[in-house]
Amino acid sequence: MNPITEDDIANYLANTPDFFERHAQLLAEVQLTSPHGQRAVSLQERQAEMLREKIKALEHRIMDMVRHGTENVVTADRLQRWTLSLLTWRDLRGLPWEIIKGLHQQFMVPQTAIKLWDLDPAYAAEGYSQGVSDDVKALATSLTTPYIGLNAGFEATAWLNEPQQAQSLALIPLRTAADAPAFGLLVLASPDPQRYNAEMGTDFLERIAQLASAALSRLRP
Repeated sequence: MNPITEDDIANYLANTPDFFERHAQLLAEVQLTSPHGQRAVSLQERQAEMLREKIKALEHRIMDMVRHGTENVVTADRLQRWTLSLLTWRDLRGLPWEIIKGLHQQFMVPQTAIKLWDLDPAYAAEGYSQGVSDDVKALATSLTTPYIGLNAGFEATAWLNEPQQAQSLALIPLRTAADAPAFGLLVLASPDPQRYNAEMGTDFLERIAQLASAALSRLRP
């Protein structure tokens, strides 16, 4: 016969809930080692310690949820203020500069830049319409979602005031529809290598892209 294993005993106890009712004295006699020292504790005390640990873990999770909820509310408020500034801005020629200024101020982005192409000829002489290579245009169109991560020497960093300080980036393509080619690129940069990292979600940046694209579509032919 096969020897009885610990798993066999565990399965028996799990499937025989009335075992300890028939052997109630065992509950008082079982001694376990406390995780907080080498002293022996009763089964009831050990169960109480495990319950306290579970409660503490739940409390930490609740605190994290509250913190993230508060951060999301703050972010939503900033996004709303930025959106309102786009809706009320009257100078179309200066709108691209207002967009990156708002991102810098509302979301405390250290450096921002923007370039646009395929605009109405009336805006051809503006700084945001010049100095864009075909490679950058192709890169922007190839991005189905914003790029977030380390600065790998992207050409677009040359648009920043201090490109040498850009350790991490968010490259946000601007387009009129999900399947349309890009007509612009937003660059958010930080000297912190972890400010924009590959583990971040892109939902918030995609919302910025949609709002900025909608506002800037008024500059297109």
